[in-house]
Amino acid sequence: MVLQAETCDDGMPSFFDPRTVAALFDGNPAAVAVLDHELRYTYVNPALERLNGLPARSHIGRTFSQVLPGLHGQATALREVLTDGMPREVTISGRTWAPTEEEQQLWRASYHRLDAEGEGCGLMAIVVEITDIARQREELERARGHVALLSTAAVRIGTTLDMDTTCRELADFVVPDFADVAVVDVFPADVGHTVRRPEPGVVRLRRAALRGDGDLNEQVQRFGHPGEYIDFAADAAVTRCLTQNEPVIDDWDDRAGERSAHTADRIAASRALGLRQALVVPLTARSRPLGTLSLVRAEGSPAFGDQDVAVARELAVRAGVDIDHARRYDHEHSIARELQRSLLSEPWGPRPHVEIATRYLPADEDVLVGGDWFDVVPLQDGRHLKAMGDVMGHGVEAAVAMSQYRSLLRLLAQEDLPPHEILEQLDTMVERSGLDRAATCLLAVVDRFGGVCEVASAGHLPPVFIDPGAAGARVVPVPVGPPLGTGFGGYRTASVPCGPGTVLFMYTDGLVERRGEDIDVSVQRLASLTMPPGGRLEDLLDQVLDRFGEDAEDDIAVLASRIREGPPVVRPTPAE
Repeated sequence: MVLQAETCDDGMPSFFDPRTVAALFDGNPAAVAVLDHELRYTYVNPALERLNGLPARSHIGRTFSQVLPGLHGQATALREVLTDGMPREVTISGRTWAPTEEEQQLWRASYHRLDAEGEGCGLMAIVVEITDIARQREELERARGHVALLSTAAVRIGTTLDMDTTCRELADFVVPDFADVAVVDVFPADVGHTVRRPEPGVVRLRRAALRGDGDLNEQVQRFGHPGEYIDFAADAAVTRCLTQNEPVIDDWDDRAGERSAHTADRIAASRALGLRQALVVPLTARSRPLGTLSLVRAEGSPAFGDQDVAVARELAVRAGVDIDHARRYDHEHSIARELQRSLLSEPWGPRPHVEIATRYLPADEDVLVGGDWFDVVPLQDGRHLKAMGDVMGHGVEAAVAMSQYRSLLRLLAQEDLPPHEILEQLDTMVERSGLDRAATCLLAVVDRFGGVCEVASAGHLPPVFIDPGAAGARVVPVPVGPPLGTGFGGYRTASVPCGPGTVLFMYTDGLVERRGEDIDVSVQRLASLTMPPGGRLEDLLDQVLDRFGEDAEDDIAVLASRIREGPPVVRPTPAE
């Protein structure tokens, strides 16, 4: 077994911090030592002090051979382990500095290399006396199991930025090797739907994960499925753990008459399943409480000891960091999602002369919200300015920038300028405002009297025109200027024929862009779109997303519009 770990500044694994090591091994009856790559002692537990007959200060900084010159032959075995990484168990005979009447003593030693980033950075030696080998072997295996548990936690917990997934990974990790049942409860998120207030003295947490070993997994679901809110009375172990910010061992055979009815009922139900003892440790990060990890053992399992508490606390510290990262990500994601949802609501203003259908499809719930947006702004003479844009980047900053672009566009649209002049002024305003998020944008105005559509593009993909009953759509390559926010300008308006019933289709690059494919090839697939006379725009968007949205790697925004059908209209003339 090679123990893997992150490294500290001194090159030793991070979980061999003196405090962590002391908590894990100071009370272990097996003699434990940690040596660096030069075979110098960096830690010895009290059992090794007694075995060697020397205090810890006489070990630290000295080599194995300097401390025990009579056993210098063991240094060869230690160097071999450090070189090839293969653990070794050896029998040692000889004498230490400890007083004894025996002329010769026997020990069984187990040597393991400590690895960081694939290279040996030290050794762990675990030594037991042959005279007490049976009991010591059990302690040795438990100590070895605890170290292995901690060394693999980093790769098994926190594999995603989803908080509930991280909590499930934590519960799955400790069952059954460390507990028969594991429960992870967290405080409700501060973004999203509100949670009713608990009664005074009651702590309300959301159950994020619940896992039992074997048949217990189904039986313990009665205590609250993941996603439910659980109330804990003031005398519950979870409440005491959060109040004290310390691990709490709750032996359900003790203090039976002192429990509140609420807590006593839960304990009675747990005991009916053969559960006997719980260890509750706080989950914290950045000095803030996140929730608790509850570890439960059943009849036949050993009671929780000091080593178990130290290991559980170390696991909780590591998991707390991962949960905090996931919670902060979810917090930002929720804000961005709510902001974007509000900005992508029903397009602005009355639309008596135009039909509009829009959709927004996020690429993945786990991906930060992007800056895709669209808008429809009413103009004079019953015309409408249609806009489709895509702000660079993801997250709250992109959503806020999207809001600023949209507000500026609505302001400029009231001046009734041609599309290219709107883009010119918008580009200047954004560049002067200091907004550091560039954006692509496509503007289109359909003249319902002249049968043309005026289009201007700032780095955006071309529009698609779908004539009713035609065998295919028209992908129109309009002049493309630089993205907005660069300050370069240089936009042009193109006039595209747009007869009665023709559908103008606008979209963001998430609809067509595919890894390893030229964008021009991707866009040309839209030429296969068709629209029957009188067909519904909503049906068209369903067709588009079904055909092109399934493999999308980015957010998708789409907009379809057409002039409402009716009797011929005549352009109004100005009053004399």
